[in-house]
Amino acid sequence: MKELVIISGKGGTGKTSIMGAFATLAKNKVLCDADVDAADLHLIIEPSIQSRHDFKSGRTALIDENRCSQCGQCRDLCQFQAISLDFQVDPVACEGCGVCVHFCPENAIDFPINTCGEWYISDTRLGLMVHARLGVAEENSGKLVSLVRNEAKGMAEKTGSDLILTDGPPGVGCPVIASIGNADAVLVVTEPSVSGIHDLKRILALTEHFRVPAMVCINKYDLNQKLTDDINTYVRNSHATTLGKIPFDTGITHAMVQAQTILEYDPFSETSQAIQDIWQKVKDRVFT
Repeated sequence: MKELVIISGKGGTGKTSIMGAFATLAKNKVLCDADVDAADLHLIIEPSIQSRHDFKSGRTALIDENRCSQCGQCRDLCQFQAISLDFQVDPVACEGCGVCVHFCPENAIDFPINTCGEWYISDTRLGLMVHARLGVAEENSGKLVSLVRNEAKGMAEKTGSDLILTDGPPGVGCPVIASIGNADAVLVVTEPSVSGIHDLKRILALTEHFRVPAMVCINKYDLNQKLTDDINTYVRNSHATTLGKIPFDTGITHAMVQAQTILEYDPFSETSQAIQDIWQKVKDRVFT
């Protein structure tokens, strides 16, 4: 069983659209949407949720006024000024460090674990999918990414699947690191823009640091041929490999409006052909 993670250094490169197209082409796979902060793969493949589970992580202090003697020790110790003069805890300011809980002489502070979001196992027309939704302004997205990937792996083992296709989050932060660890390969989707090149360099530095084999595809390459050439030059001098280029195509937007992948919406377009060529190269590298 192999895992391919599709990532991008920045948002808006078309990563999820390409992930959806790959899901149309791949056989015997499990889908995983690890972009838990802003998941959108479900908009294309319309999952039917079969099971839903709470995601619990982190803790927030809660003062019991019936036990509290208002000695003020917790307020003095709190480095985040999360405890008010009337001994109420601000759940936004509380960082869950637990100092107040540990030193309270009256044992008047509870420390419940937070429910931060949900994760799901769903059926889709393209196969089983594991995905999640992090709550608004909640933290620990990296932990939720790891949970979703582990559940997808378990589902793949249970069903005898050969491949896990993971739609990773954009950027280079904690959720991205959590999404690429121990992956067999990553495909970086970039675009010919100044910010696209800048963030491509950062994400390739990250994959090199974690020694994850990286491949690159250039989406909307014909919007700026000079920057496309610059990307090709940079990738040639890095540890990664450029697999192909995808033209700018408004058909992708039309496909999304119809809740379809581009291969379902217009399978004979130049874009669909380019994606199929890239997918074949991905298979040649990942499965050999």
